[in-house]
Amino acid sequence: MNLEGKNIIVTGGSRGIGESLVRHLAAAGAKVAFTYRSSAEQAQSIEKDLTSEGFWAKAYQSDASDFSATEELVKQVLEDLGAIDVLVNNAGITKDNLMLRMGEDQWDQVIETNLKSVFAMTKQVIKPMMKNRKGSIINMSSVVGVFGNAGQANYAASKAGIIGFTKSIAKELGSRNIRCNAIAPGFIETDMTDAMTDAAKDAITGSIPMKRLGKPEDVAQLVAFLSSDASSYISGQTISICGALNC
Repeated sequence: MNLEGKNIIVTGGSRGIGESLVRHLAAAGAKVAFTYRSSAEQAQSIEKDLTSEGFWAKAYQSDASDFSATEELVKQVLEDLGAIDVLVNNAGITKDNLMLRMGEDQWDQVIETNLKSVFAMTKQVIKPMMKNRKGSIINMSSVVGVFGNAGQANYAASKAGIIGFTKSIAKELGSRNIRCNAIAPGFIETDMTDAMTDAAKDAITGSIPMKRLGKPEDVAQLVAFLSSDASSYISGQTISICGALNC
């Protein structure tokens, strides 16, 4: 997928799926501004790697759930790039617990990081996108937001909220040629799954019809497609990448 000429923001781009997104989009020719909250060393390493390969990538320390911080971030990215064509809302956390034991702080942290960040970042980019009369907003949801999961009521609520937000923004901004879609990954190979026992991994893969975990590159390729002009008539959709899990 050729993304030359595209200016893209990726939140939470220093680890896991986010890192794969940054590397894939930059290698496809886009200029990629990506955020991190605390993983400074890792973020700088990604920027250095991509720059040394001749690609454009820049790391920005910013908390996507902090409204004023997102305002400053987008202002800086506009100064650096001149325009924003694509926003990928990828920042997210988990604080799993059964509802009986879940504390208010576990609920608030997940909702703020996963859902409020999507509102805050989208709010900041829509004015420059409307001015250019084009844009693509891609929100990272989850199959858990579609089907739910015991012990993840906070995470499921945040990811389900993203789907409703996506559909609303697609309707609200469609007349301005701004698209908004959600991606709902299933089990993807990341440092989180790496920490699982072999027995746990076997149990998960056994429940997936394709009998394997997804790869971060699987998600990155879909994000590249939704960032490109090839997807110019796709909006308001939730696309699962889950190997037919719970389809």
